[in-house]
Amino acid sequence: MESGQEDGRFEALTPTISYFYGISIQMFYEDHPPPHIHARYNEFRARYDIATGELLSGQLPKQAHRLVTDWIKQKSHELAANWERMESGEQMEYIEGLK
Repeated sequence: MESGQEDGRFEALTPTISYFYGISIQMFYEDHPPPHIHARYNEFRARYDIATGELLSGQLPKQAHRLVTDWIKQKSHELAANWERMESGEQMEYIEGLK
């Protein structure tokens, strides 16, 4: 189980940092390297490296995967800054989604 899931803190530790085209993007507090995001689309889940956009685990439908990787390329600096905030225990910022 993810950190904090048993005691109800799970949602507080997994803020949604962006939402676009039905895709929820999250970063987990107390997460591990490499810097990455969690993408959710319907019942699908995937993790992506924020420096490269590489799929680390999971799976999204082809169209959702492409949207997420395009978004990571556009927002890589903002994602890296949020990862640093997360590691420092600071509040992460919401990042605009694709339009």
